[in-house]
Amino acid sequence: MISCLPGPLSLWTEPEIDSSVRSTEAQISKQQLQTVKDRFQAFFNGETQIVADEAFMNAVQSYYEVFLKSDRVARMVQSGGCSANDSREVFKKHIEKRVRSLPEIDGLSKETVLSSWMAKFDAIYRGEEDPRKQQARMTASAASELILSKEQLYEMFQQILGIKKFEHQLLYNACQLDNPDEQAAQIRRELDGRLQMADQIARERKFPKFVSKEMENMYIEELKSSVNLLMANLESMPVSKGGSEFKLQKLKRSHNTSIIDMGEENENQLSKSDVVLSFSLEGDFSTTHALPAVKVKLFTESTGVLALEDKELGRVVLHPTPNSPKQSELHKMTVSKNCPDHDLKIKLAVRMDKPQNMKHCGYLWAIGKNVWKRWKKRFFVLVQVSQYTFAMCSYREKKAEPQELLQLDGYTVDYTDPQPGLEGGRSFFNAVKEGDTVIFASDDEQDRILWVQAMYRATGQSHKPVPPTQVQKLNAKGGNVPQLDAPISQFYADRAQKHGMDEFISSNPCNFDHSTLFEMVQRLTLDHRLNDSYSCLGWFSPGQVFVLDEYCARYGVRGCHRHLCYLSDLLERAENGAMIDPTLLHYSFAFCASHVHGNRPDGIGTVTVEEKERFEEIKERLRLLLENQITHFRYCFPFGRPEGALKATLSLLERVLMKDIVTPVPQEDVKNVIRKCLEQAALTNYTRLSEYAKIEGKKREMYEHPVFCLASQVMDLTIQNQKDAENVGRLVTPAKKLEDTIRLAELVIEVLQQNEEHHAEAFAWWSDLMVEHAETFLSLFAVDMDAALEVQPPDTWDSFPLFQLLNDFLRTDYNLCNGKFHKHLQDLFAPLVVRYVDLMESSIAQSIHRGFERESWEPVKSLTSNLPNVNLPNVNLPKVPVALPVNLPQMPSFSAPSWMAAIYDSDNGSATSEDLFWKLDALQTFIRDLHWPEEEFGKHLEQRLKLMASDMIESCVKRTRIAFEVKLQKTSRSTDFRVPQSICTMFNVMVDAKAQSTKLCSMEMGQEHQYHSKIDELIEETVKEMITLLVAKFVTILEGVLSKLSRYDEGTLFSSFLSFTVKAASKYVDVPKPGMDLADAYVTFVRHSQDVLRDKVNEEIYIERLFDQWYTSSMNVVCTWLTDRMDLQLHIYQLKTLIRIVKKTYRDFRLQGVLDSTLNSKTYDTIRNRLTVEEATASVSEGGGLQGITMKDSDEEDEEDD
Repeated sequence: MISCLPGPLSLWTEPEIDSSVRSTEAQISKQQLQTVKDRFQAFFNGETQIVADEAFMNAVQSYYEVFLKSDRVARMVQSGGCSANDSREVFKKHIEKRVRSLPEIDGLSKETVLSSWMAKFDAIYRGEEDPRKQQARMTASAASELILSKEQLYEMFQQILGIKKFEHQLLYNACQLDNPDEQAAQIRRELDGRLQMADQIARERKFPKFVSKEMENMYIEELKSSVNLLMANLESMPVSKGGSEFKLQKLKRSHNTSIIDMGEENENQLSKSDVVLSFSLEGDFSTTHALPAVKVKLFTESTGVLALEDKELGRVVLHPTPNSPKQSELHKMTVSKNCPDHDLKIKLAVRMDKPQNMKHCGYLWAIGKNVWKRWKKRFFVLVQVSQYTFAMCSYREKKAEPQELLQLDGYTVDYTDPQPGLEGGRSFFNAVKEGDTVIFASDDEQDRILWVQAMYRATGQSHKPVPPTQVQKLNAKGGNVPQLDAPISQFYADRAQKHGMDEFISSNPCNFDHSTLFEMVQRLTLDHRLNDSYSCLGWFSPGQVFVLDEYCARYGVRGCHRHLCYLSDLLERAENGAMIDPTLLHYSFAFCASHVHGNRPDGIGTVTVEEKERFEEIKERLRLLLENQITHFRYCFPFGRPEGALKATLSLLERVLMKDIVTPVPQEDVKNVIRKCLEQAALTNYTRLSEYAKIEGKKREMYEHPVFCLASQVMDLTIQNQKDAENVGRLVTPAKKLEDTIRLAELVIEVLQQNEEHHAEAFAWWSDLMVEHAETFLSLFAVDMDAALEVQPPDTWDSFPLFQLLNDFLRTDYNLCNGKFHKHLQDLFAPLVVRYVDLMESSIAQSIHRGFERESWEPVKSLTSNLPNVNLPNVNLPKVPVALPVNLPQMPSFSAPSWMAAIYDSDNGSATSEDLFWKLDALQTFIRDLHWPEEEFGKHLEQRLKLMASDMIESCVKRTRIAFEVKLQKTSRSTDFRVPQSICTMFNVMVDAKAQSTKLCSMEMGQEHQYHSKIDELIEETVKEMITLLVAKFVTILEGVLSKLSRYDEGTLFSSFLSFTVKAASKYVDVPKPGMDLADAYVTFVRHSQDVLRDKVNEEIYIERLFDQWYTSSMNVVCTWLTDRMDLQLHIYQLKTLIRIVKKTYRDFRLQGVLDSTLNSKTYDTIRNRLTVEEATASVSEGGGLQGITMKDSDEEDEEDD
């Protein structure tokens, strides 16, 4: 693992799974969730400075109750799949519908409201924390997630693998991880070892068990091909970061060529021009010479006037190498002849930087068979031309190209003893290849060790050279004390041996079972990842992916094995409640499926029996997991989070159900599986909902009635201990059971609405199955609903709110309207509605009968003008009379009673009529508010109620007509008659009846006014009769007055006697004028009647008709009376009384609005002409006996009248 961490060389550059697909968010912990809840609670308590209106408060309160307090969210937090972004997105979706439903406000767009609400939500969510600090922390957190330094990765994997810090340091130093040359050499050795293992497997026929025998040869090809791909990747890497200072010779390689074979082809041979070095001198000069000559001259400034140039004092030629001392040294200069100072020295330091493609340099003695054929000391440079090509080059001074070179491909370097006959050099080593040997010698042991190490890295050999001195000393001293002439890596290796880690360092990677090791590493890495602060959903971080990819590529871990292990680990975590992204499962499963079924993008590959069996096992586990998640979709993906996860789960299930990677599974099969899951989901959801409703109900009881609830809990515990189910049932009253059912119905609707809002999009392709799921869910509720309704007492109506609650939801849902449950609900409540209407009809009919029997005909307003002290009339729906064996309570009401305003503001009718009209209206409103979904039954109910209203109003009108006639018969026939309040009330009952009939009796859609016209005709006829009766009463009173005047007819005994008596008495006392008393009494009666009728009757048309008829009838009576006396002269008192009555009647009715056409009728003209003639006759005969009473209009008379 330590070798796979990011370093100078990485073999694998294309990750098999791109972790950037999943945008990782910081996850919410339990403590953070509680903190957020506390912040929202502080907002509700007014402890924050956030200004909010009622609409926002309601939205936040709903979000707090539905989301933050949800047990599903708590479970999501526990699973590590809940992030702050999830909370924000749920709130945003939660308020969008609310804001869209708000009324439009000029100058304020709904987008502005949304952004304002989101800003307030963010302020509540973060509390008092500075948003800039939070943003900076989020940015830093995201950066650390995406970009990890090498040191951070080292530290991470130390934690993952449980490695101590000092152990890591020992391994790091012993493996020389900071030396890119050593790392490259190690990679080359490992790849060579893998090729050798492939050859060994092929020779010994030790193959894994494959699903097909033909795959054995293919397996060898795969092994070699994967190694060659890595070799190509390694070779394509630049030797140095700069890359522009030299050119790389890219070697051609066939897929089956091993490292040892690389130097055998002529086309792979290097030429001298392929080796290019570029040295930097003092940072200011550059040269391509490995042994440059640097000439330095020293001048002195000439002070002479005529001197043209400075004087040279001396010069020196230096021959620097990259190994030259870096400190300044004195160099003797060659002086000119005329220089007085012959021993001139200069102190110089010429630093020559080593280019990155030069691995080592120095003077060596060498002799070989094909190159360096003479034993001679030369300047050598070990040059890396590419990652796989190295060359030993000898250089002469001031030459850019090497004099001779040796390509090290296929050579093996090792220490050797001094060779006899070769003089020069003290420490010998050689490079051996089949058919060739090159002997080298250095002047000291340390230089030899450095040369051998450098060439060992370059050759890529598997044999590791050990210095002879080291071997001798290790054998002599047991290897416990590191020697000074040993390389530094050996020093750390000794330390590692001391701590028991030498076997790890010296081990050959090719000898390990990397499949097993990788499985362990990947499992530990996943555990670490799921426990960090990110909501990763199983995705590795980019750094982790890089290291795991590098491990698989470098050590030949099969991709299928890797993903099978990954899938197994992810499934294990998911089965234990962790939130795993289904997209990630899909990627890994698709990789394994394409491998096992031979449909890989890169062609058919080998498949082992173990891989196939394990894949089938994991496929079955995955199928069960997916079906379980779909069954528990409300709890595995609460509120549709993580976003798109449920949709990806359904897609993955369809993929898992495929028999192979190509043949699609029949849609009906997928549909059946999802249908089965959703059927089980309905049971699961309803079971949990029922349990939640029971817990909530107990909490509510405890909160509202702590003492009672405590006692009931004790009773429940006792009963449970006794396991007496019958006693448990007795404790729950029918009313309580109905209340719990209504609350459960509210929760059922809430669940279905949440399913539609958060999960319907994922099930869009299977929308019909979601409808089936909803119907199954409702059918489970129907069982409890039916049980609750069955125990209700007969003829009780408290269950109507349950119907209205469910029906209002169902009728607005396109899929559930008139569905199976909806029809069941209608079938359940239709008899109840019919029974209710039957009883109400009977009750209203009897209340009309009894009400009119006891009716006082006082207006309702007078009864209710003193509400605190006077009992209200029974305007609630009455109880069924005792004769009926049922108890009909008040009408179920879902809003404030509509009759309250009418009682305070109306003085129209009697208590019975007002009660009737309200009952009919309330009953129709109630039935209408049921919004019965089945059209035919709904029309039947409407038709029946309209017919009922028509019959009831008809009965009311007829009873009022009878009462009106009876009332008039009982009243006085003299001028003492005053129109009673009851008469006006009866008229107002007619007014109300006409107004209510329009609303209560008219049918819509084709049958409009069917009953309305019938009852209207009845009301009109009845009003005409009532007006006729009342006018007849008034006429009777007028006839009584006229009958009294008949006593004064000319020629009667009473008239003569009365005239004589008045004349005799008037000589001594003032005798009152009888005609004026009678006229005044009648006029007073008329005026009072007119005022009462005008004030109390609320229908102007009726008043006008009444006054018209009254005036006409009165004039007709007077005219008839005068006509009967056409041949008689009117008595003076008759004349005076009639003039007063006629004039006042005419004037009063004109003031009441009777039209001139009616007032100035022929009858009136006849009366006026007769009285004018009589007045003229009387004036001549009596001589002022009229005392100013005349038919002529005069202002004085008007004043007198006033």
